Amino acid sequence: MTRIGDKFKELASLQKKGLIVYITGGCPDMDTTIKAVLAAEKAGADIIEIGIPFSDPMADGPVIQHAATKALERGATVNGILAALKKIREVSAIPVAFMTYFNPIMQHGVAAFVRDAKAAGADGFIVPDLSLEENGEMLTACKEEQLDLVEFVAPTTTANRFPAICQQASGFVYCISNTGVTGAKVVDYSTLAPITENIKKNTAVPVAIGFGISSPAAAKAASQYAEAVIVGSAVMDKLMNSGVQEMAGFIAELRSGLDGE
Repeated sequence: MTRIGDKFKELASLQKKGLIVYITGGCPDMDTTIKAVLAAEKAGADIIEIGIPFSDPMADGPVIQHAATKALERGATVNGILAALKKIREVSAIPVAFMTYFNPIMQHGVAAFVRDAKAAGADGFIVPDLSLEENGEMLTACKEEQLDLVEFVAPTTTANRFPAICQQASGFVYCISNTGVTGAKVVDYSTLAPITENIKKNTAVPVAIGFGISSPAAAKAASQYAEAVIVGSAVMDKLMNSGVQEMAGFIAELRSGLDGE
């Protein structure tokens, strides 16, 4: 079990919902990324997704696309983000999953990427453009290094795919709340109840809901149907426009909302 699994076990014992926060690596620079991760942890985040920017982020909305562009313009690289995580690991053991697309992984070399990520202190990976049918090499490398490979389900996932997706998932199952890309939206999270119930019938791996969560109220509403919520665009919007301190304040509000305070 990775730190991700350990964290969900801890949250269950405390009867708390998990808060997963996404931060684009290298936006606006690597020093800010390190500060943002540590501030997010202090503010109440349970797990961090560090985004490795890619020039064609097909699943991301305008905020994270802009963040990725800024990071790439400032020279963000896979190796630079790995080095940043090593610095974070000097002072923090918060679970970290890299979120990226398959092209940067392939360019680095799949086995080498997974191995280097583990050496840097990563606990798992989220790769939205890597389908179940094409993830064999990545899945094998993750199993060899004992790291999690998160799988996705969405409102469009067909019933016959649920068992296979859930069987392979580790860390958590990423439940996409709506069709389209990331970003703030008004979502009726009750429509996800049949989806999350189907996941739970097929796996004991926790469920995390993402896409569209942009307020404490939305986080609380989504958390009724999962073990955790994922907040990305709203966090990056605060970080890019207001700085680390304002971002941390927003995360603290999300934490309070989830805890019912």
